[in-house]
Amino acid sequence: MKTHDNTLYVTTQKAYLARKGTNIDVRVEGQSRLQLPVHTVGSIVCFGNVLCSPFLLGLCAQHRVAVTFLTENGRFMGRVEGPQSGNVLLRRAQHRCTSDPQTAAVVAACFISAKIANCRTVLLRAIRDHPDRPENAGISAVLRRMDGLLDELQQPLPLDRVRGIEGEGAAAYFSVFDHLILAQKDTFFFRDRSRRPPRDNMNAMLSFLYAILTNDLVSACQAVGLDPQMGFLHADRPGRASLGLDLVEEFRPVIADRLALSLVNRQQVTAAGFKQTESGAVQMNDDTRKTVLVAYQKRKGEELVHPFLNERMTVGLLFLVQARLLARWLRGELDAYPPFFWR
Repeated sequence: MKTHDNTLYVTTQKAYLARKGTNIDVRVEGQSRLQLPVHTVGSIVCFGNVLCSPFLLGLCAQHRVAVTFLTENGRFMGRVEGPQSGNVLLRRAQHRCTSDPQTAAVVAACFISAKIANCRTVLLRAIRDHPDRPENAGISAVLRRMDGLLDELQQPLPLDRVRGIEGEGAAAYFSVFDHLILAQKDTFFFRDRSRRPPRDNMNAMLSFLYAILTNDLVSACQAVGLDPQMGFLHADRPGRASLGLDLVEEFRPVIADRLALSLVNRQQVTAAGFKQTESGAVQMNDDTRKTVLVAYQKRKGEELVHPFLNERMTVGLLFLVQARLLARWLRGELDAYPPFFWR
């Protein structure tokens, strides 16, 4: 099993990425700060005011290294990449399945079953690690509600009901998310999920992590030849990576949510790293973004045993593996898509 490719995150404003032979040369104020062989990099993600030379973009396209441009806070702006891999037969099969409401509902139910089950595991671990907290009664009530939703997902359901269950599960989970924050409660709290824009420190960090996680899932889809804009759960919309958003549902609780909670509870990020703009949006500063990205990359390097394949692999490789399993189902090699359930 191959190891996951590294992602180069560039957050320094006014940085310039150039080609030097077959190396990626990162320059700041005219000085070379980092050089990496292009074959050691899986993708490049640029935040904010970061420029790339056309020669570097050509080198990256040649080596299938996607270059993604995000705002400083993680909002997607654009992506440069070489020819898409895979074959037209796989994408035709994907189109047929996503266009059939019944089939789409079955696959969407797989994504949401894994999401709710993984949210449930996050809450169960919180109770296990802190068994005497009075908040556990509220968490237990949410767990019972999740059990009911998981039972319902075992039945054939229309796509709209699957989407409704996703909303109900998310609302129940986030209703007790604040109980999982154990430190810095005066500045890190969770009242409700606010996205555009995030209105508090915790939402700002979650939105940032969801954005880079989604970027990794989109890259995984393209690496195996799937169309990332053709989804099962999320409706087609111009410019939206619906399939990437489908697959990211399985990983939000176990990667993004747990990482955000860990950074706060261990006080690796503090309120000093966040600021509120005149519009009310909360943003992270450059140092905090770097702290989050380093922790995210470290998390991707951790190992686990895949529950379906029973193989040891890094967390970062899970994204590619799940995209491959979905492609295998579309090709008829598997009876059903096996979502990722965290143990």
